[in-house]
Amino acid sequence: MTETLPGRAVDADRFRRALAVHAAGVVVITAQARGVPVGLTATSFSSVSLTPPLVSFYVDQASTTWPSLRLAEHFAVNVLASDQAELASRFARKGVDRFAAPTEWWPGPQGVPFLGGVSARLVCVPHSTVDIGDHVLVVGLVVETNLVSDDRPLLYHRGRFGRFTPHT
Repeated sequence: MTETLPGRAVDADRFRRALAVHAAGVVVITAQARGVPVGLTATSFSSVSLTPPLVSFYVDQASTTWPSLRLAEHFAVNVLASDQAELASRFARKGVDRFAAPTEWWPGPQGVPFLGGVSARLVCVPHSTVDIGDHVLVVGLVVETNLVSDDRPLLYHRGRFGRFTPHT
């Protein structure tokens, strides 16, 4: 076992490898900014508080989507189902029209893009943002929820998408 000295951070590659063994749920954050739908894949989604109902995700400060997303008055958290790995990959790619076919979507409340086939959707208003390291922590106040199905979630683990299989 290798230890680091107190106050000294591990290098980025070692840190990335250690975090890869942690499975995370996958969501696509969508919004409408200046009349144009925008979205990105996030594996850092988390609940923050029940009262008030707050959720969070992190976005890379170098994200080309973040400048538009931060302008939106509402955003949706689309919780992906286990069969939506391709959708997650599409919204993680750069330089593609993420909302073009075969993406199924429609305007939800406040014009927020809703994605088809998801397990759940949450509509949020921005609550706060904090620059942390090379990312931005985004906290949203949940103003509407929609449970679509009880499908198993899409997970991200060791750089790949997969499904959850419960113990019997």
